Amino acid sequence: MKNIAKILFYCAAASVAVACSQSRAEQMKLAEKVQINCTPEVLALVGDKIPVSLSVTYPDGYFHPKAMMEVTPVLVYSNGEEQKGPTFVYQGEKVMDNFKVVYKAGSTVREQFSFDYEEGVGQAHLELRGVASYNGKSIVIPAVKVADGTIVTQLLASTHGTYSYKKDGYQAVIREQAEGQVMYDYNSAAIKGSELRSQSIRELQAALAQIEADPRYTVRGTSVVAYASPEGGQAYNAKLSDQRAASAEKAWGKVTGDKNAPDNLEVRSIGQDWEGFREAIERSDLEDKDLILRVLSMYSDPAVRESEIKNMSKVYTEINKNVFPELRRARFITEVDYQNFSDEELVELSRQAVDVLDEEGLLRVASITDDATRKAELYNKAVDKFGSDRARFNLAAMALDEQRPDAAARLLDAIKAPDADVQNARGVVELQRGDRQRAAEWFRKAGTDEAKANLGLLELLDGNYDAAAKQLAGTDGLNGAIASLLAGRLDEAEARVKCQCGRAEYLRAVIAARRGDADGVKAHLANVEAKDKRLYEQSRKDVEFAKFR
Repeated sequence: MKNIAKILFYCAAASVAVACSQSRAEQMKLAEKVQINCTPEVLALVGDKIPVSLSVTYPDGYFHPKAMMEVTPVLVYSNGEEQKGPTFVYQGEKVMDNFKVVYKAGSTVREQFSFDYEEGVGQAHLELRGVASYNGKSIVIPAVKVADGTIVTQLLASTHGTYSYKKDGYQAVIREQAEGQVMYDYNSAAIKGSELRSQSIRELQAALAQIEADPRYTVRGTSVVAYASPEGGQAYNAKLSDQRAASAEKAWGKVTGDKNAPDNLEVRSIGQDWEGFREAIERSDLEDKDLILRVLSMYSDPAVRESEIKNMSKVYTEINKNVFPELRRARFITEVDYQNFSDEELVELSRQAVDVLDEEGLLRVASITDDATRKAELYNKAVDKFGSDRARFNLAAMALDEQRPDAAARLLDAIKAPDADVQNARGVVELQRGDRQRAAEWFRKAGTDEAKANLGLLELLDGNYDAAAKQLAGTDGLNGAIASLLAGRLDEAEARVKCQCGRAEYLRAVIAARRGDADGVKAHLANVEAKDKRLYEQSRKDVEFAKFR
């Protein structure tokens, strides 16, 4: 509440006496009793607007029944520029017009309006300017300051939008295995010499030679695994599988050229190979394939399975001829780790022989490249060579980083298999274009955690701080803390500030200021100065800290 006394513009109305009788001028000199209330006393940015509520109380006998007055609120910036609000017109009770009436006996008038956000409002003050008129003559009333500065703490929020680059699937270590197998005759555990010279064994030997010659390979383990086809009874086949495991273990040295098996050779006997049988049936074109698979799913007892399948006399003949023989086997398996190119090696390859890189390699190099131009070249290479949707998405993310939403939209449109991340990115495109309604539609479609954070940001930008704080619960970043602060929940806001960055320290300083904690303000602003000089300079003008300077 402010008593206008010497400064309120209504004093100047006494000058109307130049054109009026002395008694009427004396009536207007009662201005020292006029009261004005501005809410808030320090203006604050809410969403895109700076809302203001004004109430003016005129005392008994002040406003002449035939007088009129125009009042215009004006934001005056530190550089002298101005933003004018709406002009309000008041009239005495005997004026024949349609404006708000101020009675001679006294009245209170109330106005609500807002200013648009513009850069510099933080240091702008609000003043009222007026013109009083009586009997066809007017006088300009001196401006009166009613609010000093504007709180713009909302601008601490990150308004860029939340999205993440698509990750590469590059593997620093690739797990591989080399495998060969020998086949057995019906009811036999003997390995024929021809089996040790088979194409499968030759391929295994070639792979083992390559593993030995390449230092990037490390052998993790070797194993021999023997099986029996599911015919002839479970107990019999378990014994036959054991015998095959023993013969395969002895053959390992012949396969590898070593006299003795390695110390870490693992020998396993599986017995009846029902899993292999299932896989063979699934790959087959047997007429009753679905029926056989249904039997396998219905019965777990091996004897029942075998009996049910034998009852299918027509198909059993074909199984006995084409399926069972491939299950009478032993496998030789070497498991290895391949040490892939390091990040440093990938970078060098991208410079010297970029065409040898696969999609994952290109995406990895791009992700660790700081130079934006080079990063874009690598992503474009992945698009041109592999049609990479992830590379297209990351190019769109680069465009969003640079506030180029139209370019990002074109890249997102080209993605062949759009997912929720793409929908969220489309929302960020609309956010950066300024279409919050369309942005919200995309964010709701995406439904991801990042989209949730972006919906919270929209609530924050609209000045819906309670809704924003709720929507941003559990999300990373400072926007949730800012929403809680602006909603007036200081403890909640403080709990949500996790990092130690300059912006977080600035927010802690604001929380301390609103609590009246001078020591806290001083300590946190000292941290701001150490971490972010630009923010510290901003704090020296911020009206949040006006009482602590």
